[in-house]
This record gives sequence, structure tokens and C-alpha cells, in this order.
Amino acid sequence: MEKFELSKEFLKEVPPEFLDVLNYTFLTVPLYQIAFSFFVFIFVLLLRKIFILTIVKSVKIFVGKTKTDKDDKLLEAVTKPMNFLFFILALYASATVLDMQKHTNLFIHSLTTFTIFWVMYNLIKVFEKSIMRLFGKKLSYEIGLFLIKALRVFVISLGAVAVLQTLGINVSAFIASLGLGGLAFALAAKDTAANLFGGFAILTDNIFKIGDWVKIDGVEGIVEDIGMRTTKIRAFDKRLVVVPNATIANSAVDNFSRRDRRRIKMRIGLTYATNPKMMQKILIEIRTMLQNHPQIHKDPMFVYFDEFGASSLDLFFYLFTTTSNWEEYLKIREDINLKIIDIVQRNGSDFAFPSQSVYFENELALQKVTH
Repeated sequence: MEKFELSKEFLKEVPPEFLDVLNYTFLTVPLYQIAFSFFVFIFVLLLRKIFILTIVKSVKIFVGKTKTDKDDKLLEAVTKPMNFLFFILALYASATVLDMQKHTNLFIHSLTTFTIFWVMYNLIKVFEKSIMRLFGKKLSYEIGLFLIKALRVFVISLGAVAVLQTLGINVSAFIASLGLGGLAFALAAKDTAANLFGGFAILTDNIFKIGDWVKIDGVEGIVEDIGMRTTKIRAFDKRLVVVPNATIANSAVDNFSRRDRRRIKMRIGLTYATNPKMMQKILIEIRTMLQNHPQIHKDPMFVYFDEFGASSLDLFFYLFTTTSNWEEYLKIREDINLKIIDIVQRNGSDFAFPSQSVYFENELALQKVTH
């Protein structure tokens, strides 16, 4: 585009006072050129508005009628970057009017490069589920999510390098210069590297997945997210605890969601008024009840009268439910407890509670014995 100048015919028709205003320079640029470049900038932005209201809207209606949703996702990925291209075009046209291409070319090229990588990032974002389905059943959801995050970081990093290279910054020399402080950088980044390797170990070893109930290094709750550096755990009091992956990799992990049962371990005490026949009958009925219970594992199951307590005859229970769900487990325990109460009381016994007996000796009898 050639440099914009006012025609001689136009200059003849314009009053001299107005010409003085038009020829007023700001940073060596005539005012009329600045005004015209601003007009061009606004005009291109108006074209963008027309483009959105006509072409983009028509394409949206068309792709909305197709059977697949891939074209909808593709349009979603490129719509905003295309709008931004109009802004770049407006900058280029304004710079051309001002004859400033030499000063703005690098900046405009860098914006164009940024837009290209913006499209790539959006494509990863909108096709995330489709990309994860490509992995099939060979990889877990968490590993697929990890790779998606890694792919995003890669695109962002590559885009940043490309933009810097476009701006004329020698990225290769810059990276090479980092070799002088490479050892210091490696020492500073060792924790980050340890967290990255820890996250990879979590995913490849399938230690836990999102939604699992875990206990790690004193932190107990539900896994909400497995990131590249940290894992987020929602505690039962609704706190969000962020645990570094390196800590998880070097700690014992209790994954309660992986068990198929929950343990019942308890003691109950009967009164000392319970005679042997009553005790035997109570034990037989409790064992029969547990053996026939549909939500109790038959093996192992221990129900025994094992101790003479300070104020009770103690029965020991050790068995497992068929579910690991906490709410169902509590319902099973409640049902068992109610049935044990019924069995004990039906057989003429009762539950003991901590008590003491105090005996008063006859003082007169003691005097006779001593004399």
C-alpha cells in the first residue's frame, strides 16, 4: 500500500486555515494521516462486526444442522482467533497509512504467530474428550487427563518460543546462555522435577484415581484432581488440601475405595447375673444371626466370650460387611446392634455398665472375732 497523501484538487477546495490544521504534525506525522489511519482502523473493526453477524452466524446455523458435533467444536475453536485476526488487519492497515510498516511488522507478525498457537490451544481444549477417547481402554482417565495437560503446556511453551523468535529475540542463544547457570537452575527446580516424576508414578502405578477416598501422610478425603505437580484432596470437613506429588510418591497411601469390605470390631459387656446356659444360648443365637445375615461375610467371623471384665462379662466381635460404602456399612451395623439387643434381652440377660459394689461389715461381729 502506497503512502497516503491528499490530492491537489482536494487541497484547492480546502480553506487555508483548515489546511494548517491538517498539516499539523505530531511526531513528524501529519494530522490528516493520523485521522485517516484511525478511520481505517475503525472501518476494519466494523467489517469484523459484519463478518460476525453474517458469515459466522450463517456457518453456525449450517453446522448446527449436521449430525456430527465435530464441526461445531471446530467453529468454536477458530471463532475468537478469527475475530482477533481482524484486529491485526486493522493494525496493519493503520500502520500502512502512517507509513510505519518497518516499525510494526515484527509486532504484527508476532500477533499472527500468537493467533496460530491460540487456535492450536483451542483445538486441544474443545477436542479434549475426543483426544482422550483415542487412548481407548489402554490408559486410565487420569493418565489421559495428564497427557492433555502436558500437551497444553507444550503448545504454550512452543508458542512463546515462536513469538519471541518472531520478535527477533535469539531464543537459541538465550537457552544456550542458561547453560552457564544450569547447575543452579537444576538445584532450584529439583522439587518441581520430583513432583512431576511423582505425578507420573501416581498415574502409571494407578495408586488412586479421581473420586477415591484416600489417606496420605495424615490427610484424609476424596481425590478431586491429579495434576502435574500436586494432587488436590477434599477433606471431609470440606477443606481443600493440596499435596505435592513427591510427598505422595514417598508416603504410604491408604486407598479405602479399593477395599471390597469394611471391618466390624467391637466388644459388648453383659451383666455378671448372666449364667453359663444363658451365655451359651446368647452366643449361639448371635452367631446364627450373623451367619444368615446377607450383608456379612461368613469368613472370617469371630464371636466369643473372651474376658471377665471389671464389671461385665465381655463378648468379642470381629467380622466384615460385604460393602465398603460408609453409609451402607452404618446401616448394617445398626441392624446388627438392634438384633443383638433383642437376643440378649430375650434370653433374660442385659448389658452391663461400669459399677462398683461396696460392702459394710458388722462392727459387733468383728469385735467378737477379735476378742
